[in-house]
Amino acid sequence: MAGALSSLAFGSVGGSAFERRAATRDPAWVKWLILGLSLSFFAIFILLPLIAVFVEALRKGWGTYITALSEPDALAAVRLTLIAAAIAVPLNLIFGVSAAWAIAKYQFRGKNALTTLIDLPFSVSPVVAGLVFVLVFGAQGWFGSWLGDHNIRIIFAVPGIVLATIFVTFPFVARELIPLMESQGREEEEAAIVLGASGLQTFWRVTLPNIKWGLLYGVILCNARAMGEFGAVSVVSGHIRGQTNTLPLHVEIVYNEYNFAAAFAVASLLALLALFTLILKTIIEVRAASQVAKA
Repeated sequence: MAGALSSLAFGSVGGSAFERRAATRDPAWVKWLILGLSLSFFAIFILLPLIAVFVEALRKGWGTYITALSEPDALAAVRLTLIAAAIAVPLNLIFGVSAAWAIAKYQFRGKNALTTLIDLPFSVSPVVAGLVFVLVFGAQGWFGSWLGDHNIRIIFAVPGIVLATIFVTFPFVARELIPLMESQGREEEEAAIVLGASGLQTFWRVTLPNIKWGLLYGVILCNARAMGEFGAVSVVSGHIRGQTNTLPLHVEIVYNEYNFAAAFAVASLLALLALFTLILKTIIEVRAASQVAKA
């Protein structure tokens, strides 16, 4: 009797488990349909545009391609793009680490407001952000007269481009680090302090090793956005050739002049940046997953 009951119970449990597996097992055609849709979207909206950029860039040969990239205006655009990114990314790195540390490790009044403000560039159009800088620092803006009297140019100059780039990119590092540092808690830092470590030693030897992959990931995304930003930079730059044009702005200008070979040649640099960013992102994700698995 007991054996029959146990067999019945086992059959009931096993049957219910089998039914659950059967209920969640999709037919083969559903899997292939979903996979086909995903690959189709990837091919149409990502792969084909990238291929088209490189095909059009090289349509007239390598000589035309190299010539388009070596023009003075193109070199000036590359230089300005690198300058803006070289200034914006380290500043956003400092801000991101500081903000993430404060939000994840401390309780203070206004914490939720700070978290919300970090997301502001995600919700505000870059064009609107550029117009705000023009309103504040433009010739007719709030500080325009004072800046003009002291011969300081921000709008239609490099400082305005840097400010706009900083604004649109500053959430990236912070947004990568905040959930990571919150999930790690404060136990390891508190233990290090109890053992006599200073605040700087705790950061370098405890906190930084724990957040290094998230930090690198945020820096890479921040740099990619800084080099590819168009809207806010377009408003504050003035489109002065050879002076205030970044790579995206230079692409727009030469394209509007029907110089398609040069436009696609410069655009290919941005496409290569996107591919390089994707590769680095994948490497970091693999390294981070490997580190978590070892831990």
